[in-house]
Parts: sequence; C-alpha cells; structure tokens
Amino acid sequence: MDGCMTKLEFHSITAEDIERLTPFFSLRDNKTCDSVFLDSFLWRNAYQVRYAISEGRAVQWLMEDEGETSTAMPLCREEELPYFFNQMVAYFNEELNKPLWIYLADAEAVEYLKLDPEQFEVVEMEDLKDYLYDGEAMRTLAGKKLHKKKNLVNAFMREYEGRYEYRKLCCSDRHDVWDFLSFWRDQKGENVDEAWELDYEVEGIHEILKNCSQLHVQMGGVYLDGSLEAFTVGSYNPREKMAVISIEKANPTIKGLYQFINQQFLIHEFPDALLVNREDDVGIPGLRQAKLSYQPVGYARKYRIRQKGFQAR
Repeated sequence: MDGCMTKLEFHSITAEDIERLTPFFSLRDNKTCDSVFLDSFLWRNAYQVRYAISEGRAVQWLMEDEGETSTAMPLCREEELPYFFNQMVAYFNEELNKPLWIYLADAEAVEYLKLDPEQFEVVEMEDLKDYLYDGEAMRTLAGKKLHKKKNLVNAFMREYEGRYEYRKLCCSDRHDVWDFLSFWRDQKGENVDEAWELDYEVEGIHEILKNCSQLHVQMGGVYLDGSLEAFTVGSYNPREKMAVISIEKANPTIKGLYQFINQQFLIHEFPDALLVNREDDVGIPGLRQAKLSYQPVGYARKYRIRQKGFQAR
C-alpha cells in the first residue's frame, strides 16, 4: 500500500503510552529535547499533542497552537524518513486541506531529507536551538571555563553545611514538589508574555508527578533545613547517550542552589551520560547568557518547514 494513502488515527497522549511509543524515539539520530517521550507528555495539553502509529513503523504527530495545525518529523528509521514525511504531506493536503507545516524539525532529519526549496521553505529557528553539554564536564565542573560554577557550588556547600541534602525524588514526594512549585509560580507573577506558558508548564509538571511511576523519569531535589528548595526532572536518550533535562526549578534567593542541583542531579541520576541537553533559551537574553556560561559543546538545531504552492480546495 502507498504510505501516502494509509489511514492515520490520531490519539491524545497518556502516561500509559510510554511503553508503546518509547521504542520509536531511538530509531534514528536526534539530539533535540523532543527525542524523549517526556517532552511530548509535558506539553501535551498546551499544544493538544496527538499521535498515530503508522504501519507499525513510525509515529506521526499532530499539534494545535492558536488554531493552527502542525506536525513534527516522523519517529522512524532514517532510511524511511522520505516515505513517512511524504505520508504527512499527503495527510495535510488531502485530509486537512492544508499545506504541511512543521514548527520544529530536528537538524538530522532536515539534512537527510534535503527538501526541494521550490516545494518547501526551511528556516532555522535560531532562538529555539537546544544547548548541548559534555556530561563529564557538567558533573565535575573541572577546568578554567567552569571555575566560577564550581566556586558557586562550593560556596553553597560551605554556607549550608549540615543543613542541605540532595535526594532522589519518588512519587511519594509529589506533595513536597507541589508545595515548592506553588511558591515558585507565585514568585514569577503574572507577566502577560510568560503567564500562559508558565501555567501550562506547571500543569504538565503536576501530570508528570501524578503519573511518575509509569513515566520512568528521573527526579532529584535539594532539601534545606528539611524543606524542598529545588527540584529537577529529566530522562535519558540511550541512542545518543544523552540526558535531557526537561525541568529545573530552584529558589532564586539561595545563591549557588541552581548550580548545585544541576551538578548533583547529573552525578546521581545520569553518571554515564556523554551528552546533556538543557533545552533552548526561547530568545530570553538572561537565559541565553546562563546557558552559554556553562560552555556548550554544540547545539541541537531546529527548523520550521512550510510547504509552498499548495492550493486549498
């Protein structure tokens, strides 16, 4: 059967889908934060994320944002990318009566497909590239370039000696995280530009905590005087030997706490990760400077793809 004509049935993502979908994430190279199940689950309500398994060989996606339907690159073997990419082109054109629209396509897929510029506009989303770091460097903070980070960690440990504890978080710790998250969200206020995304992120974190036993995520927290003051959540991409840090929150008034939990989480939960993906900076100058200060070894670049010349019926 022609893959372009295959019937696709899309479903909303649930925690139970992790066992079914996880094998597809490792079928080809992909160093973005979207290369693990957790990111799709975290933002499933914000973007109404739905998936379809096509012919048992690929996962196709649909998302909605402000009334616009988009997709992502198929999760499939690299050599089958053209087949399943064209399947989604046909789905958008014939089923949705729309041109294909991919908001974030990973660089590996874009390079492999070599799309015809007469048919597709491909634009790099510079502000949305993920920052990649050397795993060992992030765990040890060795060397001159990371000396300031190590000093902040050491200063935190000295100031709070005997009062702090790094702890692997379990599902039973969810109420500690919820309480801290409520504090953290209140500190952020109601900035119109951020409130929508922050509220969906908080909702996504609540859903992760409700389903953490099924999601197999790694969670770590730092307690100070018995109270949770920082937590982080990540998962592992075995193909790239890469830890993906999806969430990291800390009390901003405690100097060195962000640097401490960053290091300790990798030491305890991802001791063998060669790469660390700490996601993008969304174009925020302060966040960009913070990510650059950790000396990235590369970037997982992302691209917007829009089909040209499609005439709606």
